[in-house]
Amino acid sequence: MYRPTTLVYSSHNRCEYLHREFIVQRALESRDNKTILFLPMSMHHRHQQEYGYDTFSWYFRRFEPEGLRHIPFFWNENLRREDVDLLFHHLYHDQVVILGGGNSELGMARYHALGERFRGDRDTFGRILHERQARGLLTVGFSAGADQLCHYLAASIEEPLEDPYGFCLAHKILVTLHHEPGREWTVAMGASRYPDCLVFGLPNDSGLAVSQGVLPSGNFWQLIQFVIDESWDLPEDGWHIKTRQGVRIEHRYADGRHWSFNGGEQLLRVISPDGLWQDAWMMTHGRHILHYDTQTATFFHSFEHILENH
Repeated sequence: MYRPTTLVYSSHNRCEYLHREFIVQRALESRDNKTILFLPMSMHHRHQQEYGYDTFSWYFRRFEPEGLRHIPFFWNENLRREDVDLLFHHLYHDQVVILGGGNSELGMARYHALGERFRGDRDTFGRILHERQARGLLTVGFSAGADQLCHYLAASIEEPLEDPYGFCLAHKILVTLHHEPGREWTVAMGASRYPDCLVFGLPNDSGLAVSQGVLPSGNFWQLIQFVIDESWDLPEDGWHIKTRQGVRIEHRYADGRHWSFNGGEQLLRVISPDGLWQDAWMMTHGRHILHYDTQTATFFHSFEHILENH
């Protein structure tokens, strides 16, 4: 039931646990389509896009003997219809799609432009992402890509954007990337600006694995699994990898209260069909279930128990 369809994360390099267990392994599970589609379109120039792909491809090549296939698609101003038709085919079918890093707003503009120019609908790209999600396929956002898969772009926390929305695969979630101590105010400001969202600061190397669905009652459920990766251990990279320094996933409530999440902990949210009501529960390392708002113990003995009652 809790099989993630969205992964948003921040990392300095290709830390082993997060990239192998959550991304590569998901592609290798397929019997007939062990393909990862990598989209570096949030990078400005072609050489930057190629560099963005190269920072992943060296890692993916390790798994080619196991059948892994990885392909990039680069943006340019002279794309042909047949190029974009092929992209949309891969976007719909490939086992894993990764939206890469760069500039979030630039990438969103290009993703919208693909649909507008070649299908007459700027929402084509996002609609295919949601169709992937409905079919249980995994869509991953790295850095700017993580921003784009959330409900709002993080830049809209500090300044108004003409179009502040991401693709909303991580429904009612907003993240700040490369979080580090001293940046808690950004998370707090986001929680205040978007009180209907859960706002997290993701340090390198950490992420949120999100699964969701609809209950028989009609209520929407969402499970967030918190991922902390401490596997990258090159000494020269130590300063960049905040999880190895003990930094955890930062969270702020709309009222300013603080919470931080460790790897392996989880949060379950239930939202009414009209979006006017929601509630949430947190599962700690000791598998204790706390009510999200009060931070106190509950009588529920499992997340399944919660969903059965909502």
